[in-house]
Amino acid sequence: MPNIKSASKRMELSRLANERNRARRSRLRGAIKRVRVAKSVEEAQSAFREAVSLLDRAGQTRLIHPNRASRLKSRLAAHVSGLTEAA
Repeated sequence: MPNIKSASKRMELSRLANERNRARRSRLRGAIKRVRVAKSVEEAQSAFREAVSLLDRAGQTRLIHPNRASRLKSRLAAHVSGLTEAA
């Protein structure tokens, strides 16, 4: 345990940020998975819209690298596009 008051504050803030980031990352992964496992085109498109929003926010706040967010959006868009062509 830290002996200095500011160190203990930083430790608590770090713990809170870690929990918040873990929850956001989990929500992001779930949104991406919902796009990939969608049964219908409409379901995939609505899940894609939600995933794009979460990816944009995650990239801006550096939860994930902005280029990774862009790459994932591109791959998901290609996946959804493939579903609409197949239908």
